[in-house]
Amino acid sequence: MKNASFDNSDKNETPAKYTQRFQALFNYASIGILLTDADGNIILVNDFALKQFGYQFKELVEKKIEILIPPRFHLKHEKYREGYNEHPKSRHMGIGRDLHAIKKDGTEFPVEVSLSHYRNDEGAFVIAFITDITERVNAREQIIKLNNELEKTVELRTQQLADTLHQLELSKDEQEIILNKEKELGELKSKFISIASHEFRTPLSTILSSIYLINKYQAADEQPKREKHIHRIISSVNMLTDILNDFLSLSKMEEGKMQVRISEINIKELVDEMSDDIQTILKPGQTIKYEHHGNEIGFLDPSLLKHILLNLLSNAVKFSHDNGSIEIYTFINERNVELVVKDYGIGISKEEQQHLFERFFRAGNAMNIQGSGLGLHIVGRYVELMNGNIEFLSELDKGTEFKVTFNYL
Repeated sequence: MKNASFDNSDKNETPAKYTQRFQALFNYASIGILLTDADGNIILVNDFALKQFGYQFKELVEKKIEILIPPRFHLKHEKYREGYNEHPKSRHMGIGRDLHAIKKDGTEFPVEVSLSHYRNDEGAFVIAFITDITERVNAREQIIKLNNELEKTVELRTQQLADTLHQLELSKDEQEIILNKEKELGELKSKFISIASHEFRTPLSTILSSIYLINKYQAADEQPKREKHIHRIISSVNMLTDILNDFLSLSKMEEGKMQVRISEINIKELVDEMSDDIQTILKPGQTIKYEHHGNEIGFLDPSLLKHILLNLLSNAVKFSHDNGSIEIYTFINERNVELVVKDYGIGISKEEQQHLFERFFRAGNAMNIQGSGLGLHIVGRYVELMNGNIEFLSELDKGTEFKVTFNYL
């Protein structure tokens, strides 16, 4: 290798001694050293590199440097080599990338490579210093693994702590919910006693007085009077039944025992039947008009739908005047079912409309009309159970319109 220079003050040493020392430095170095020409052909390999790669000297000399690189990197390496030859300088190779070499037996291992270069009258040459960093990489991977395990352990412990705190919060919240439920139940019982004592008094008094009067009307020509009081008894019993049913329905919903059973029903027939049943409670001169549009078959809970319709119709009757008209409309298509109940009665003031679906709410202009204040609250809950929506329009002294929509999609 020409142009190699050594700073040696002993002028009596011969070139042979220089060569001997250079060969010792080359062959006994504890790092792999390769010398290649500008075309990437291997010129020299030291013993350490031969042991690193498992080759004999004659197996590598005059072979391309790519023999020591995994095949998948050959094309890229050739481009890197050409680029280095154009702008040669001493540097580390592959900064920021993981470099791999391949042994004779096909085993790959991670390496670090430092490049240097020189030129003489024979041409340009590149010197590669190759370090096997397998142990370093393994140690780094072990550290990464330990760090990941530590992070997972910390994360697990943190999550366990968070879960424990969450459970404590839930326990606290559950206790608060239970206390609130007990409080609501107490209020419900108190409200029930208050309403029962008030609302039951009138129909019970009516029943007792009518029974007493029926007993007085013995003559045959007094049959119309008896029928009048019999009708009053039936109406009062129905009123008591409605109030009790409201409380039972509310109790079931509060306890989570209300079940929805969707089935195929003929909604037009159901509304026709309900319209006939409601005739017994109509005030003098009141009429019910019913129009249906679209398919007759729908998929809802028939029991809940009956209760919704019965409540809306009962309210329309109660809060309408004598000779008033009550209108029912049903619309059914492949997407939804719509039910509309409209009256021209006393209506609800704008100030009170926001409270309409609250438990025990009674509008100011309806205090003298029998009722538990639970009907519309239960209707709203039933509509929700069937994934429906209820809305209304009302104007004081002009009437109220309720629209219930059940969507299939």
